[in-house]
Amino acid sequence: MRPTRPGMDLFEYHSRESAEAGKPLADRMRPRSLEEFVGQSHLTGDGGMIRHMVESGRVFSVILWGPPGCGKTTLARIVAESCDAHFVHFSAVLSGVREIRKVIEDARRQRVYHRRRTVLFVDEIHRFNKAQQDAFLHHVESGLITLIGATTENPSFEVIAPLLSRCRVLTLEALSESEIATILKRALSDARRGLGKENIRLTGNAFSYLAGIADGDGRAALNGLELAASLAGRARTVTKELLERAVQKKSLRYDKSGEEHYNLISAFHKSLRGSDPDAALYWLYRMLSAGEDPRYIARRMIRFASEDIGNADPHALAISLDAAESFRLLGAPEGELALAQAAAYLATAPKSNRIYTAAMKARKAIDATGSLPVPLHLRNAPTRLMGELGYGRDYDYPHDHRHAIAGQEYMPESLSGKRFYLPTDRGYERVIRDRMEKWEKYRGAIRGKK
Repeated sequence: MRPTRPGMDLFEYHSRESAEAGKPLADRMRPRSLEEFVGQSHLTGDGGMIRHMVESGRVFSVILWGPPGCGKTTLARIVAESCDAHFVHFSAVLSGVREIRKVIEDARRQRVYHRRRTVLFVDEIHRFNKAQQDAFLHHVESGLITLIGATTENPSFEVIAPLLSRCRVLTLEALSESEIATILKRALSDARRGLGKENIRLTGNAFSYLAGIADGDGRAALNGLELAASLAGRARTVTKELLERAVQKKSLRYDKSGEEHYNLISAFHKSLRGSDPDAALYWLYRMLSAGEDPRYIARRMIRFASEDIGNADPHALAISLDAAESFRLLGAPEGELALAQAAAYLATAPKSNRIYTAAMKARKAIDATGSLPVPLHLRNAPTRLMGELGYGRDYDYPHDHRHAIAGQEYMPESLSGKRFYLPTDRGYERVIRDRMEKWEKYRGAIRGKK
């Protein structure tokens, strides 16, 4: 294949080809058009926002939110090239306000001297602090730069509101196993950019194993394939065992969308409920080792803290939330220890499901009785007319009483005396139960005086 760009000689062409061959497989196989792109059909298919921008040449500021290896950087490049824009790849980790100013100056020159717009791709935009985000807010608003941000974190929490309001958030999804398989097949057959000339062959179980263990990350799948191909040497055959050595993960029987997913999380949940910290830690690490999303496990522990512990130990919910936040900040593997700490705490905490049962009773009562009117003495009276109608009349202010307990009824009239929450005598709920019993006596005494 000979060079086609005017002015490019053979020496320059071969130099570029050599440099290209030295890049990692994942970089060489990066799609150069939407036709090559795999996944995100809701954005790249007919009617999708990305396809609309590419085909119309009208590029909007967007934030691409999705897991690692799902194509955020690739889509940003494809969009920029579709409108012949000056593309700037910017790392939020390595750059500061000074670098942002330089980008702005370059953008002005591109517009004045070359009549080209600038597409600024900010990788890991969630790592920018407020001052850094403020630095290019005005220039996004004025249209000097078109911002494409990429983040693995919820932009609602990580991107300042003024900047977020000027961008469209596009949510990307982890690649499916079939999409990962398509990417791997292309890499194995492509003789120019992939491994086609090396005649690498994956055994059947090795291929399915790699597609599954990639966990929706196309870059991780290609990196694993490249390393395994190197380890295969002259044999040119990549087995499942070789892949396990390459990616350093054991092949545990696990399907995150199938029965084993539910079996393991059920075993973990029931070990916590059964107050067995050793079993809980075993099932926790079985899931982590098999590739389960740690954030899913953290969410289940937060739920468990309310459903199976509740007010028997009010700290359990805070500890579960702290573990989830710790993992979000640290990632794997460091953050996994916070999950283990929370699991051991939950397993050894006193148990109560009375918050759960009380919630179910309240729901059942609402389903049975419908929208009962709020008693007049509990209603707010912001207008004179409402006051004349009796809103708020005869409300008994609890702080006027010795124990800050009034003798009034707070339920709708037809549910007077109904009890939903019945604390146990375990853990802190014993304190709550004793307190509620005393309050009932206070209320009875106050009502008896009336």
